[in-house]
Amino acid sequence: MRRVHRFEAADFAAGMQPLKAGLWRIIEGQYRSSTLRIVDTFAEHDVLEAMLEAAKPPVPAECQHLDYQFWSPFRYGCYPHDSRFRRRGRTAGVWYGSEAPLTAMCEMIWGMLRFFRASKGTPLPRRAVEYTAVQARIETPFSLDLTTPDWADRGAWMDATDYGDCLNLADAFRASGGEAVRYASVRHPDHAANVAVLTCRAFAKPAPVALQTWHVLYSDLLLRAVNETEGNRYMLAVNDTDLSFIT
Repeated sequence: MRRVHRFEAADFAAGMQPLKAGLWRIIEGQYRSSTLRIVDTFAEHDVLEAMLEAAKPPVPAECQHLDYQFWSPFRYGCYPHDSRFRRRGRTAGVWYGSEAPLTAMCEMIWGMLRFFRASKGTPLPRRAVEYTAVQARIETPFSLDLTTPDWADRGAWMDATDYGDCLNLADAFRASGGEAVRYASVRHPDHAANVAVLTCRAFAKPAPVALQTWHVLYSDLLLRAVNETEGNRYMLAVNDTDLSFIT
């Protein structure tokens, strides 16, 4: 059985550093009009949106100035399952972003594939699915970079399924005032950089600073992703724990 590492505030004394970055996250392209399709007028839409909003938990005070795409992970306190830097249950929020939009797309694609695999009988979409990549501006003096030589070998940061070290580090780092963790993507073919944002204080701008439109065509073993904004196309093979480029 693998030994899970424990961390204390003293471990971060010399490791904290400033981070200024533009980070990308993927959302579904139809997010703007999802409720419009089930009502007849804008007035009905506004009433429905108000009813849905009233039934949700309040947005944390330190996040209320932000666009909903940024505060959403911090609003819902009951998390259904462990992710790399957030424990299941009633735990503090984490906003996951990537330094490049393709990395964010790889992370989103992997999450979708995991969903379809777990949902027996649910077919993959037959048509290309539209997504929007949103870019956030992050600035914090209290970040930790797990890709540096000082930290790269101190935990199993890239384990495909066991998040124990990452979760223990996030708990201790947050308690020490840490606000963001930079780490290598497990799913991206070249393991490009992701960042786990631990607090709304790290957002330097209240709304996205850039947007991109993407389309993804799914299949069991091969995916095609198109960045419509920049005109880039990618073919990706599905492996056991990550994706790989097909040229």
